[in-house]
Amino acid sequence: MLLLYASVDGQTKKISSFLKALLEKKGQNVIVSDVVTFKDKLESFDKIILGSSIRYGVHQKSMIDFIAQNREVLDTHKTAFFSVNLVARKAEKNQPDTNPYVIKFFKSITWKPTLVEVFAGKLDYKKYPFFDRIMIQFIMWMTKGPTDSNTKIEYTDWKRVEEFGAKILAL
Repeated sequence: MLLLYASVDGQTKKISSFLKALLEKKGQNVIVSDVVTFKDKLESFDKIILGSSIRYGVHQKSMIDFIAQNREVLDTHKTAFFSVNLVARKAEKNQPDTNPYVIKFFKSITWKPTLVEVFAGKLDYKKYPFFDRIMIQFIMWMTKGPTDSNTKIEYTDWKRVEEFGAKILAL
């Protein structure tokens, strides 16, 4: 299996590492890489898993570009995609068919993975550069989330990540 991720603050990378460990415990051979540094041939993998975080309402450009450049190969493989975003912290927006970023993403591209999931990310204001912190605080204020600059909350539901891993195995 191949698991490629695009991560800004590290939560998508953390989820990818967690999935790798989970899948390897089940006897799978999993290669994990940042999508930007990946150079191998996609054709050599049985299953391809892609994960991307959101920044300012958009999935990472590196992931969007990778999908566009490799869509034909992706279409011939069993694939999974997961999105990591803070909007998914809300129960009514934590499913692929209710998360506005995932819905918008798949309307903007032609690729349709075999399996799609969405996970809530991590909020850590102290980790963000000044401009990002201000913008994220504003977005959180608009969405009734925490705005205190000392806030550090991991919203990721690791049980759901485990369930996603089981679904990947079943592909």
